[in-house]
Parts: sequence; structure tokens; C-alpha cells
Amino acid sequence: MELFKDLYVKDTLIVASSPHMLSENNTAKIMRDVLIALVPAGIISVMNFGIRALILAVLCVVAAVASEFLFQKSIGKKTTIQDGSAAVTGLILAYNLPPSLPYWMAMLGSVIAIIFVKQIFGGIGHNFANPAATARIILMMSFATPMTTWTSSGMDKTAEAVSEATPLALAASGQTELLPSTLDLFLGFTSGSMGEASAMAFLLGGIFLMARRVITPEIPAAFLGTMVIFALLAGEDPLFHLFAGGAMLGAFFMATDYSTSPMTKKGKLIFGIGCGLLTMTIRLFGSLPEGVSFAILFMNILTPHIDNFCKWRLYGRKQG
Repeated sequence: MELFKDLYVKDTLIVASSPHMLSENNTAKIMRDVLIALVPAGIISVMNFGIRALILAVLCVVAAVASEFLFQKSIGKKTTIQDGSAAVTGLILAYNLPPSLPYWMAMLGSVIAIIFVKQIFGGIGHNFANPAATARIILMMSFATPMTTWTSSGMDKTAEAVSEATPLALAASGQTELLPSTLDLFLGFTSGSMGEASAMAFLLGGIFLMARRVITPEIPAAFLGTMVIFALLAGEDPLFHLFAGGAMLGAFFMATDYSTSPMTKKGKLIFGIGCGLLTMTIRLFGSLPEGVSFAILFMNILTPHIDNFCKWRLYGRKQG
């Protein structure tokens, strides 16, 4: 009876429909784990790109938290900044931006992510698209030049920015002789956004989240596995496509967002495969060198349809 003591209220048994789940996890604990998992990539970003990367990340987080607080206060809604979800959104957005991006643009991105993608649709758990991915796309469409001015890794930290092509841009233009080594890509000694700082750091962060059972492996495995198969069939180097760009960041930290990804294992596999296919299609055949954010946003839109297709079977009910 000790196991069921919480189900009794004044000798009354509370009966509810399944599933019956008891867990110590809550939103705040989950978001804390995500922030911890993102720390290694942040450290390497600062080492590679200088103090400006840290300032950009802090400002994105502050703008995201402030936007959520002020919006909820303005509509008389209980504030939820203590759950850490706004901070996670701000930090993931920062990792999607060039370190040289003007601060006000980065903060505007956080405002867009929180207010126009998350809060207007009801807040955490109700948004239909990943806030960070959507905000990045809006910023790229609005400020094309600053969003494609990349800082080279290991540059003179007193300089503001150096216009340098990313590995994906070099590959798309056929300048394969200028590509960094696979090890440099894995460790993060390349130009690009903060989220391209180190595939190793995001891989370690993803493993940490799976060990903590914050995420499950279906989406990352299907996402990255599809990219590998696509690359092999296209005669491309699969390790290059795994380590270049934002594949690791997208697979472990953006595509796995609870609110915008399918609920079932089958649905998650379909979602991950779709993300991988779209990412590689854009990279190899599109006009943009990178396609992770676009792929995730497109699959976010399809998530309700994937959930309908992969409905759980209701036991005791005749199908059809």
C-alpha cells in the first residue's frame, strides 16, 4: 500500500486514465541538463572566437528571458522564466549565429524566438516550430550580409570579423583544396557560427542528454544516419557532412525539442529521416550551403501529420 498512498485522498481512490507515470523530472530539471550539455560548446566557442562569442551568448539569453518575462507580465499570465526554457532558447539561438553579428540583431532574434514563435502560441509545449531555428531563418532572410559574415577560428581576438567562407560554402563552390581536415572539423578549428565550433562538444552534450534520459536516440540516430547514407550514395565524405555545419547541434539539441517533434518512436524515426534527407538535399542541390534549420522547421510543420500517422494502438478498441 505504500506505493499507492499518494492515490488516496481522505479514503477516496483517485482513478484516472493511463498512462500512469511517476517521475522526478520536471521542466526546470530538464532545462538545467540541457544548459549543462551546451556548456562545452560554449567554452570552445570562446576559445576559438574570443570574448565576443561569450558576450553574444549572454545577450541572447538575457533578451530571451526578459522577453518572456515582460510578455507574460503584459498579458497577466504567470511568469515561467524560472523553468529555464527561455534561457535554453536564447543559448541555442546564439549557437546558430556568427560571432561577429551585431549585438542588437542577436537580441532581436531572441525576441522573435520567444514572443512570436513561442509565447503567442501559448508558451512552452504549445509552439508548433522550434523557436531558435525559426528565429535564425528570419534573421538570415532579414540581414543576409551580417548573417553570412563568418569569423575565422583562432583569429586575432581584437578584430571584429574576417569575411571567410565556411567549410560547407567552400565545398559548395568546389574549393575542396581549402577544406580543413576532418580532425579540425571535429574539434572545431574552423570558421562559422558558434554552433559549428565543435562537433565533438555537441556529440558529448548529446550523449550526456541521452544518459540523463532527457532525449532518446531515435531522432539523432535517424537524422545523422540518413545524412551518412545520403552522402555515401552521392559520393560525398560522410564525416565531412556530420562534422561541418550545424548537424550535431541540430540533431541533438533542436530536432529533439519536445514540443515540435513526434511523440512515438516510429514518428521520431520518420522525423529524423526527414530532417537528414532535407538537410543533405539543401546542402548538395540548393542555393544555400547549409540546410539544418530549414529541414527542422519543415519537419516541425509535418509533426502533427506524423503523429496522426503513427498513432498509438488503443487496446480494447476495434481498429477501422
